[in-house]
Amino acid sequence: MALGGLSLGLLRSGTRAPAPRRSIALSAGAGRRPRSRPQRPVGSRVPRGAPAHTLCLKLGQAEALLLERPIRDVAPRAEEPCWTSRSSPLPSCWRWWERCSTSIRLPDKLQEFQGLLQLKKTDPFETMLKSLLRYQSGGGSVSENHMRKKLYENGVTDSLKSNFALLLKLSEELLDKWLSYPETQHVPLSQHMLGFAMKSVTQMVMGSTFEDDQEVIRFQKNHGTVWSEIGKGFLDGSLDKNTTRKKQYEDALMQLESVLRNIIKERKGRNFSQHIFIDSLVQGNLNDQQILEDSMIFSLASCIITAKLCTWAICFLTTFEEVQKKLYEEINQVFGNGPVTPEKIEQLRYCQHVLCETVRTAKLTPVSAQLQDIEGKIDQFIIPRETLVLYALGVVLQDPNTWPSPHKFDPDRFDDELVMKTFSSLGFSGTQECPELRFAYMVTTVLLSVLVKRLHLLSVEGQVIETKYELVTSSREEAWITVSKRY
Repeated sequence: MALGGLSLGLLRSGTRAPAPRRSIALSAGAGRRPRSRPQRPVGSRVPRGAPAHTLCLKLGQAEALLLERPIRDVAPRAEEPCWTSRSSPLPSCWRWWERCSTSIRLPDKLQEFQGLLQLKKTDPFETMLKSLLRYQSGGGSVSENHMRKKLYENGVTDSLKSNFALLLKLSEELLDKWLSYPETQHVPLSQHMLGFAMKSVTQMVMGSTFEDDQEVIRFQKNHGTVWSEIGKGFLDGSLDKNTTRKKQYEDALMQLESVLRNIIKERKGRNFSQHIFIDSLVQGNLNDQQILEDSMIFSLASCIITAKLCTWAICFLTTFEEVQKKLYEEINQVFGNGPVTPEKIEQLRYCQHVLCETVRTAKLTPVSAQLQDIEGKIDQFIIPRETLVLYALGVVLQDPNTWPSPHKFDPDRFDDELVMKTFSSLGFSGTQECPELRFAYMVTTVLLSVLVKRLHLLSVEGQVIETKYELVTSSREEAWITVSKRY
């Protein structure tokens, strides 16, 4: 199946070299002629000494964009050439891909490209975060990566199953808090969703240590320091230039790692009534460093993805009353006067569509990455091994060639199986989805089931929510809502 609109970037790893003086950009553009600039001969190899090689591809349209210039040529504020390797953070060039204007027509090489994607069976979001954190584990054989993928999947499944009652309890605690508010009170949605996500994720991933609110607050503080630098400081290069910020980041990361090491040590060789995500990693055939890195990545990403998915889902429900009404009717039909249970949660088909459309419309994770372990070829371009493949997901999620009325929030579009298959192939549902997002889907579904059943979720009149695009998309300022009881 052709996937219309998937944009990717391929960045050559290696050492820095003097910036080339010329630049070439290739992209699909029927009826457009390339400007008169030197072009690479057909079948040529991307030179190993260049500091940046970014190749964007749109599946179904066979669009390609090849940049041979340092990032400062595209974004004047950046001072260093755009490059990457296993041990260096990702560059920020994906933000400016669309600024290149030179284009030529390329033949459709969709099947070859899809085959290339199948060579590496790792989670793209995990790959990107490990590059940013300078973590080294992973990048093993196909069988090793498959084993770790299954370990992740089982960890998510088992932790959700074992902790469903806890998740329901935390959701009901938030409901009781909101029920106590007068209808005129403005609720800081982003703040509440972050707190809810932190409580849920820390206990389900790392265990009973985080039943103590002070431990959650301490984790949230360190998480915020690390994540803000991952989202900004690494990408724009400002972290390495500010010694104070860099020390704060390193101290926060060290404290998070220390907590995880203690939990891993505590859980090894022992049985607990509560199965948490780390237990699945401990019971797998991983060394201590792999367990540490994988649990760190999952903890960091799950907290922020869950918080932002909850926030955006409620924002859209307050804006589109007919969607909220339809969701309420489904929740009422499935649960009636009975409790929220794991078995019945699976029946919330429209709720699933609401969350898929939330991810798409908000462009929840606008970029991800994969490491190309073996040499590949697309058309005349040879992609060397050790190339980091960047997926510009934010582009495809609102590509009008793939999504009719792309800026309209329309959960009903996912009634079409082909639409759902396209969404799944992008890694947002089904067997392709990253474990952190799968975790977030379940947490958000339970929360919405509890809240929407008892409350009208309402927008604040006159509020305009501006979007901030980083590794996970958020609102630029606090998002405010009001709530009223259903009778």
